[in-house]
Amino acid sequence: MKLFRKLRRNLIALGKVKSYIIYALGEIVLIVIGILIAWKIGDLNEIRKNNIVEQKVYEGLNEELNTNLRILNGLVAEYPRAIVRLEKTLDYVGYTEDKITQGTRDTIIHVVDKEVNLLDGAINSIINTTKFEYIESTDLKDLIIMYPNKIQVFKEQDAKIKVIVATRLKPVLEKYISLVDMLPNNDPKYDSIRKYATKSDYMGLLSDKEYQNCIIDRMLQTQIQYDHVKRLRSKTKILINTLAEELD
Repeated sequence: MKLFRKLRRNLIALGKVKSYIIYALGEIVLIVIGILIAWKIGDLNEIRKNNIVEQKVYEGLNEELNTNLRILNGLVAEYPRAIVRLEKTLDYVGYTEDKITQGTRDTIIHVVDKEVNLLDGAINSIINTTKFEYIESTDLKDLIIMYPNKIQVFKEQDAKIKVIVATRLKPVLEKYISLVDMLPNNDPKYDSIRKYATKSDYMGLLSDKEYQNCIIDRMLQTQIQYDHVKRLRSKTKILINTLAEELD
């Protein structure tokens, strides 16, 4: 810079105004070019940082979606079997005592309600923070916004089924069925309790209107949930594929 100032003074002192003007313009151009280069470098660094953040956002979301897809694939296989079990239970209504086999009893007392935990932490984090701004694809943004609502529909339906099981079905089962029936048959240490415990009343259970209503209600709600699961799985696959296109 001292050299440039000395050169300017020499040009002025020698009366070379035209040369000085040309020199001054050149100096201005050099300064502008330097500013533009610095701005461009800063811009490129910002783009690089944004790309790193965007990549991390995509990777976290991809992991969450693939976990949900594995869960949903299992449910798509499981719900039809659950519906068949409930339909079989309804077929037992009207059975006589001699037709109630051990297999029949096992089906009747099978009230296990599997705990399902679909993940939505990563996607909600994206929607509710500045991470959403790093996503460039409009299609991907639209899919991300809609996805939590689909999960919420699943959770609400799952809660309905759990209420049926916990507050209606289990109490009526406990009224008629001895938990002794759930003990292993081939374990001799339970022989005494099996011999002296109050026997289960399967005929009374099957003829109980509340029990019948519980089974029908659970079956209908499970069928609704099965439809929810298939739609949610389809949306999950679409979101995974759209995300994969952005990652490529």
